[in-house]
Amino acid sequence: MDGAWIALLLTLKVAGCATAINLLLGVGIGYAMAHGRFPGRDLLDAALTLPMVMPPTVLGYYLLVLIGSHGPIGGWLLAHFGIRLIFTWQAAVIAAAVVSFPLVFKAARAAFEQVDPQFEDAARTLGIGETAVFFRVSLPLAWRGILAGLLLAFARALGEFGATLMVAGSIAGKTQTLSIAVYEAVQAGQDDIANFLVAVTSIACIAVLLSAGRLVPGRVPART
Repeated sequence: MDGAWIALLLTLKVAGCATAINLLLGVGIGYAMAHGRFPGRDLLDAALTLPMVMPPTVLGYYLLVLIGSHGPIGGWLLAHFGIRLIFTWQAAVIAAAVVSFPLVFKAARAAFEQVDPQFEDAARTLGIGETAVFFRVSLPLAWRGILAGLLLAFARALGEFGATLMVAGSIAGKTQTLSIAVYEAVQAGQDDIANFLVAVTSIACIAVLLSAGRLVPGRVPART
């Protein structure tokens, strides 16, 4: 059972790091896409949303090609810094971040698009720069939708399996996340460990989904 707790802690670390990455990338790109008008915008939006519909094993293969020891990114890091990403917990973070990115990006873009542009224009007329407009006007008005997307992305990262297995493998105590540990326990006939891991994962995901549902913009709380 000790291995189950190790897998749980590793999964929380991986999901937390992946969500932090998506907080920066998803919010930044979502804001740019909500305000930008340029040729190929729809195509870029489709490409950024692709991980949501693409099979995780296919994403894992692409990541393997990119960050593997002979890939353009992985090979460069290995040659210049001696960093080997493949089959590490950092690779699991990358996989989880890529798979869950569309959830943050789409939520952030929708939240920023719902911000009344008159508020932003009023701030600009007062001489406030674009960075200040973002942090003092746009972000405070869009934070509920963004946080809902982050919670959903965290839940998705908790359950990531296919891409993670492709690039990080299943090394007990190092890269074996909850979903992979469940698979290994079932294959080994360890039903007690599998049941425990499934219960923990289910409770965590339900809690996240309930929290995200309460943060959806415009949702009216039920009266008691």
